[in-house]
Amino acid sequence: MITKREDVMRKTAPSLVAIALLSACAETTPAALVQQDLREVFGVEEGDMLKLRAGPGTGFDTIVGLPNGTMLRVRDCSRNGGTRWCEAALDRAPGLRGYVSETYLRTPG
Repeated sequence: MITKREDVMRKTAPSLVAIALLSACAETTPAALVQQDLREVFGVEEGDMLKLRAGPGTGFDTIVGLPNGTMLRVRDCSRNGGTRWCEAALDRAPGLRGYVSETYLRTPG
């Protein structure tokens, strides 16, 4: 039987890992990324995260999970199968780059 504390830890551990990775990858924002579209992760179900992948498709490895509210710099989007995949970098850690489904991105505001 899972205790309430264990359940909370199981749900928050991925967020803590993501935050640690973001902090570790922080670097100065290159000028090329400043010109890219700023997008926000949204619409991901509670307890889940948007997967930043090594390539444009679900067959690629997951680099990190991104919670709702994460800000990304989107460079380019293209269709692969039935999904549009966007090449993106984290706004606060531009060295952390990969691909995300455009379905879960919106313009902040």
